[in-house]
Amino acid sequence: MKEVDADLSALDRGIINAFQGGFPVTTRPFDAAAAALRERGLTVTGSALCERVRELDESGVLSRFGALVNAEEIGGAASLVAMHAPEDRFDEVVETVNDFTEVAHNYEREHPHLNVWFVVSVADHPEPDKDGHDRVREVLEEIEAATGQETYNLPKLREFHVGAKFLVDGPVPDGDIDLSGLAPDVDIADRATLTPAERDLVVEIQGGLPITETPYADVAATLDADVGWVIETIERFRQEGKVRRVGVIPNHYALGYTENGMTVWDVPEDRLDEVGPVVADLDFVTHCYQRPRHEGVWEYNFFAMTHGRTETESERRVTEVKETMADYWDVGPDDWDTLFSTRILKKTGIRIGERADSNTA
Repeated sequence: MKEVDADLSALDRGIINAFQGGFPVTTRPFDAAAAALRERGLTVTGSALCERVRELDESGVLSRFGALVNAEEIGGAASLVAMHAPEDRFDEVVETVNDFTEVAHNYEREHPHLNVWFVVSVADHPEPDKDGHDRVREVLEEIEAATGQETYNLPKLREFHVGAKFLVDGPVPDGDIDLSGLAPDVDIADRATLTPAERDLVVEIQGGLPITETPYADVAATLDADVGWVIETIERFRQEGKVRRVGVIPNHYALGYTENGMTVWDVPEDRLDEVGPVVADLDFVTHCYQRPRHEGVWEYNFFAMTHGRTETESERRVTEVKETMADYWDVGPDDWDTLFSTRILKKTGIRIGERADSNTA
């Protein structure tokens, strides 16, 4: 694996590889995490590990540390949307789209027509007979009216994989340390809504945990809650899917993963059940979904996101996806495409607070 550009020590590399998931949800998590690293040949104490994670976060190597909240399980809805922005109005159209607070991320991508791709994130609809997807459609109508451009709604129909892990050269190269078993035993809640206390916890941890030797106790102190309840609830959220994973979230650009390729495929409907899980198992595929087609404009129904550190590496990974696909159906030259991002037009956090509010009872 090629060396990344960031100036990382062996300990830094071990941290990044080991703890993109599976970080312990227990009273003093850094002590347990340090012990696991010592077993892999990295001499470090819990306090030193905590300090180094904090420094990596402050320097921008990490985007954040903590629980990665799954907004879709918290409340509301989100959808990927494509649009054409004419060259002579590109900046004007993008500025108008970005002015909508419901637009969380926006990228310019290489495509002869659909060159603007953004995510709309909304709370549940205030009317009881409608849901978040109805609200997404309303927002898109507003965007179309404001820009004069048609939007193409591409909601997720099926999720095959979400697990963006970015490994680097160094210790724990397989990223296989999992200390989630140190968390307490919990009972899964038989309800979709959040309690007010759970809503407050979600809002508190959505941007990351405090990088201290007792992060869960610090969250509990902020909320005036019991630390045992905080630990048990975060672990229950992890098992229920409200939290995807707990650990360090790398800034993949700082690690050299600058080639962001959205591969799209026109997969026969009767092959999706086979193809989806197999492509999702490729370790460099970070997101993998089924999405709807738009006849005459967008013929693809399967999305697999890849990241690479060079153009050559990205091309090699796209080729591997294609070769995997070819084991299940006859992939023609018009059956797929890769849309590389050329510019980040907007990147803000998903509005989890509002989405949680709308699902609190």
